[in-house]
Amino acid sequence: MDRAKKEKVVEELGQIFESSGVVVVARYEGMTVAQMQDLRAKMRDAGGSVRVAKNKLAKIALDGKPGVSMAPLLTGMTVFAYSEDPVAAAKVVDAYAKTNDKFVVLGGAMGNAALDPAGVKAVAQLPSREELIASIVACIGAPGATLAGAIGAPAANIAGILSTIEEKAAA
Repeated sequence: MDRAKKEKVVEELGQIFESSGVVVVARYEGMTVAQMQDLRAKMRDAGGSVRVAKNKLAKIALDGKPGVSMAPLLTGMTVFAYSEDPVAAAKVVDAYAKTNDKFVVLGGAMGNAALDPAGVKAVAQLPSREELIASIVACIGAPGATLAGAIGAPAANIAGILSTIEEKAAA
């Protein structure tokens, strides 16, 4: 790889480390191409990506970026899983590591916070962005629905009383 390509890879990795909500580092030694494609597909479906890069270039890209604490993890055959959603990549990696014993989570970073394998597992158990938004919308909408029901209830009661009076008068 010539110098220009290396500089481009370092720049791309730097963008990944700056813009991602979470970056997970894992060892993938012994995985087949099909298994790696499966991981990439699952990560893509969750809104994340997987990137394999030379450790030396990744360490250069980490210099001065959030997640510099990941540098000691970069030994051997490592892969980066990342997503803008701070939970998506961790969820996919955690689930994939349970099904494939050759895929070992080493740790990662969430902004400036370093994550060990237990930290990645803890992040994976958090609700995703979409789940949080749905629960907030439900909390906001519930009082409105209750209020609308309370306002509409007297009218329904009056209508019921009037129909009962009408039936008695007709009889």
